[in-house]
Amino acid sequence: MPRIVFDKVEKSFGSVNVLPPLDLTFETGEFTVLVGPSGCGKSTTLRILAGLETVSGGEIYFDDRPISKLEPKQRDIAMVFQDYALYPHMNIAQNMSFALRLGKRPKSEITAKVNEVAETLNIRHLLDRKPAELSGGQRQRVAMGRALTRDASTFLFDEPLSNLDAKLRAKMRTELAEMREALDKNMVYVTHDQVEAMTLGERIVVMKDGVVQQQGSPEELFKRPVNMFVAGFLGSPTTNFIAGHLTEADGALRVQGTGFDLPLAPELAARVRDRSDGLRDVVVGIRPSSIGLEPTGAQLELTTKVSEYLGSQSVLVTHCGDQEILVELESSDRIQTGSTLSYGVNLSELMLFDPKTEQRI
Repeated sequence: MPRIVFDKVEKSFGSVNVLPPLDLTFETGEFTVLVGPSGCGKSTTLRILAGLETVSGGEIYFDDRPISKLEPKQRDIAMVFQDYALYPHMNIAQNMSFALRLGKRPKSEITAKVNEVAETLNIRHLLDRKPAELSGGQRQRVAMGRALTRDASTFLFDEPLSNLDAKLRAKMRTELAEMREALDKNMVYVTHDQVEAMTLGERIVVMKDGVVQQQGSPEELFKRPVNMFVAGFLGSPTTNFIAGHLTEADGALRVQGTGFDLPLAPELAARVRDRSDGLRDVVVGIRPSSIGLEPTGAQLELTTKVSEYLGSQSVLVTHCGDQEILVELESSDRIQTGSTLSYGVNLSELMLFDPKTEQRI
């Protein structure tokens, strides 16, 4: 398995620069997820790695070997596409074994490999069927199986679950996670779904406009986002952002705004004081899960406009002054629409951002 390095890789389509110079490393044996909104460059990055797009500048290295000029078949890569891309006239066994048959591998080896992968993906009973006879989830398993039979060093997944319904996506996420543990391979997974990214990735790379905003473990990105984009993109329900102003009284820093007045935790207050730019206007970031009914040293008076019951949890759409605030509670805490209550805020999870740069303080 190679260590994959993007060294100032660029991609332009005519006058449109899709990828500015990109420096990115995929460590050996790592499951890396590229995540971001549509048009952020994540699929282009994957297709460049697969050899389906040429680079406009820079180089890609497998260990120390440059590969950007190699044909896809020379890169030892297998790819699973969003639209399955199965051959409709072939049965499932023939679809899965296509690359092996092209490589003129022994028939006994092909049969053994197909059966082994089909058993792993629970599709062995489907090997004699045609793709048209399968459900969407079964077709996606076949597409994965076709990639796995190649036994490549690196597997690429381009939004493979986006065509499935919510229940099937959850099941396939579990199966992918199990496959990740069973296979010692490089895996690069592209998705716009932050839930997939958080549940599957050992390392998440968040992209926007072709630029890597932050990379790290799911926990690191959730708890310590570097900017407002990452904080707002990862986590469901999304982070609340509120305009605020820093004040100081009796040696203690507070952040105030329309309808709220919150003290800063000592660690956050120290980071604010370390700045030399005299910043006073800020954006306050509060995750919905950081707000609860338990009393704390910091309170918000919120009026509930909508209560969304989600089973074990409820999401409240509330208002603090003229600003909308999302609150995530256990569903046993039934809140009436129109009621105004005092909510506690976990100050250790409070985030502050510079409104000009959108960087976290």
